[in-house]
Amino acid sequence: MERNEKTEPLYTALRPQTWQDYIGQEKLKTSLGIIIQAAKKRGDTLEHLLFYGNSGLGKTSLAKVVAKEMGAEMTYCSGTSLISSGDVASLLTNLQDGEILFIDECHRLPRTILETLYSAMEDYKLHLVIGKGPMARTMDISLPRFTLIGATTKMATLPAPFRNRFGAIFQLNFYEQGDIEKIVERSSHILQLELTKEAVAAIASRSRFTPRVANRILKRVRDIATINDIATVNAEHAKEAFGFLEIDDLGLEPDDRKILSTIIQKFSGGPVGIQALAAMAAEEQETILDVYEPYLLQLGFLERTPRGRIATKRAYQHLHIPQPQKDLF
Repeated sequence: MERNEKTEPLYTALRPQTWQDYIGQEKLKTSLGIIIQAAKKRGDTLEHLLFYGNSGLGKTSLAKVVAKEMGAEMTYCSGTSLISSGDVASLLTNLQDGEILFIDECHRLPRTILETLYSAMEDYKLHLVIGKGPMARTMDISLPRFTLIGATTKMATLPAPFRNRFGAIFQLNFYEQGDIEKIVERSSHILQLELTKEAVAAIASRSRFTPRVANRILKRVRDIATINDIATVNAEHAKEAFGFLEIDDLGLEPDDRKILSTIIQKFSGGPVGIQALAAMAAEEQETILDVYEPYLLQLGFLERTPRGRIATKRAYQHLHIPQPQKDLF
């Protein structure tokens, strides 16, 4: 049966289902492919893997594709869902040999959980302390030979002992225009939406080089096509969707422009610290750091200095704001 939004949840349908479906990140795929094929040839359990990169770049999708390539089941959990050592013990003891445990946002794992995982990852054993005080005793529980795949947007916050237990660490980068266009074409086929090449390029160019954003825009373009009974979407039709989403030619949305405007208008272009910026823009610090800042840095609209964030000349030009001449003395 053909996959579409009628047979399974839409977001799941748009995810790559096979190694061939996973477009982009070619260097990563080459290295990871060697690790997978070598493990399969030896009949070994896949080594623990860590994926890091900005939100929406495909870390979860990659983990699912890896599991499928290995012919393994995958259990999913978030770093925020594991609170006590008992949670980890229950999770790990229910795994099967060769099964993959995927922990998203693993930088959110409490330190006590990380310490429990150390022996589980290295020796496939759980070292549990039962009781308290003089009556406390330790108990070792053997675990199946599982694979832990971690995903994080904050690599630097992970403790070194945790990072060092992964057999390989891979960074997912922003995508190239051509790869995003291929993703848009694949997704439009799944959505049964006909696009011209110009429309595909227009959507890809506003995607922030991120598959999740490209698919989100594509679904809104589909809404326009559905309402107006458009058989084939061209660039002009796509621009109608960009208009009501308030996405400009570079993919900046209202909140992106608000961050830049705040730095320029409230702090004379900077430098400004993240706390002051978050307070003035009425945004959470983590949201600025994880959602807005990476793309603004990628475009060259922001610079990070020891004193804080600075809006660049390109940011002034994009917002059509005259850049003041600062006193050099």
